This record gives sequence, C-alpha cells and structure tokens, in this order.
Amino acid sequence: MAAVTYIKEHWKAEADIQRLPDGKYQGVVLITKMGEAAPDSRPRPVDTVSDTPEEALEEAKALAHRILAEL
Repeated sequence: MAAVTYIKEHWKAEADIQRLPDGKYQGVVLITKMGEAAPDSRPRPVDTVSDTPEEALEEAKALAHRILAEL
C-alpha cells in the first residue's frame, strides 16, 4: 500500500487503491500512529467505486484528509 502518504502530528495516513474483481477501483486509507509497528485499524475503504485508478486515488486522498482532520 502507500501510493500517497500524509502526516499530521503523530498520525500517518496512507492513501492507495485496490482493483476490485469486476475491474473497477476503490480507494483505501490506512491510518497508523507514528512509532507503532502495526496500523491501529484495518484499511478504510472509500464509500464509492470508481471506473479509473486515478479517480479512486483522488477519493482515497480526500478520505485521508478528512480522517486526519478529525484526529
């Protein structure tokens, strides 16, 4: 994972995409507390499915920003 990484204070958000079995794409975000070896949760998928990897990555980046803003 980790196509794009954002850091806020001691949190890291990694935004990436996954290809679905039907050929579409979905963005996912992995949140990790800095200094910890394992992520604090499973990757969080975006709510929408995209036709292109570029669209899916944009959705994942937007989700990463929203999550970091809440922390």
